[in-house]
Amino acid sequence: MTSLRLQLDTVAVHAGRDDLAELGVHALPIDLSSTNPLPSIEAGGLSYEAMASGGTPTAEGGAVYARLWNPTVARFESALASLEHAEAAVAFGSGMAAMTAAILATTNGTGRRHVLAVRPLYGGTDHLLSSGLLGTETTFCASTEVAASIRPDTAMVVLETPANPTLDLVDIRAVVEAAGDVPVLVDNTFATPVLQNPVDLGAAMVLHSATKYLGGHGDVIAGVIACGDELAAALRRVRAVTGGLLHPLGAYLLHRGLTTLPIRVRAQQANAQQIAAWLQTHPGVARVHYPGISEDPHGLLGRQMKGTGAMIAVDLRGGYERAAHVTSAVRLFTHAVSLGGVDSLIQHPAALTHRPVTPEARPAESLVRLSIGLEAPEDLIADLDRAI
Repeated sequence: MTSLRLQLDTVAVHAGRDDLAELGVHALPIDLSSTNPLPSIEAGGLSYEAMASGGTPTAEGGAVYARLWNPTVARFESALASLEHAEAAVAFGSGMAAMTAAILATTNGTGRRHVLAVRPLYGGTDHLLSSGLLGTETTFCASTEVAASIRPDTAMVVLETPANPTLDLVDIRAVVEAAGDVPVLVDNTFATPVLQNPVDLGAAMVLHSATKYLGGHGDVIAGVIACGDELAAALRRVRAVTGGLLHPLGAYLLHRGLTTLPIRVRAQQANAQQIAAWLQTHPGVARVHYPGISEDPHGLLGRQMKGTGAMIAVDLRGGYERAAHVTSAVRLFTHAVSLGGVDSLIQHPAALTHRPVTPEARPAESLVRLSIGLEAPEDLIADLDRAI
């Protein structure tokens, strides 16, 4: 299907469904089997070995055991890989499980234990890397410092663009060039494959907290990494050993969510553009962080990222006290962490998602983050106006 050079909207609807006609079904099937009948000891054993080594089940041996592989999950992976222009994708039980697997896959057995991370990052990622929990050493740097910060034992470079929560844009191609032969992982959660395709810019891995826009309805927790076949095999090995496989019900919800991803993202983006422009004029707002409004010295909007997205961050006049008031005074916005759903959310990163981040890298106390949903923008503006 991908060889036909179909448009994104068509791929989102049809990707990962190539076997449905053969199965005689139209809607996505859900395979909930935790274990599978074995045709023989030998065939089952060979298939088990293939999956535990990072491959897929053999036709003769079957799926054996769901910790190793599941057809519902595999369909979602195929669909996401198509959207991200990657050879493969590997799905996990959460975004942090996916990030953990990426670190383990690139460090264990490679002789390299150093990770280079471009700040700002999602607070959970920042915390994992700074904790040293996985036996790695992390250097945090600006995107312009990557070349000078690479070491002989650097296993991976991690970046997020637009960054969480300040919406900073990072030049992916420039970081890839600076990293040389070190693989670069890009967290593409905010942009989604609708607005940005890091593989086309040289990234080795593209990570999504699939909980967010890919699912889009706040009812599934998952992570997924799109990458080349070799890295996918390494990630599947980690997943098989650690038991991080996404549950098939979650995979079904995500695959179904992909069909509306382009139209949701574009509609949410249109709302966010209107709200961001209004926030710029509000006397209670000191600064709006939003692509197209924030400084973009490298011209990445339009060249790297196809749109402005639906995430906004604002610095409020009055500091933490004003931020705390606004988050509790809204009525249409839900005061909650996470993002990317059809309903609008508001949260205070410094107190919540970025609380574990070291003080010098923590977001400002005056900053609140908005995830713009599909409500009428006039209603969301009125809600914010009253709260501010």
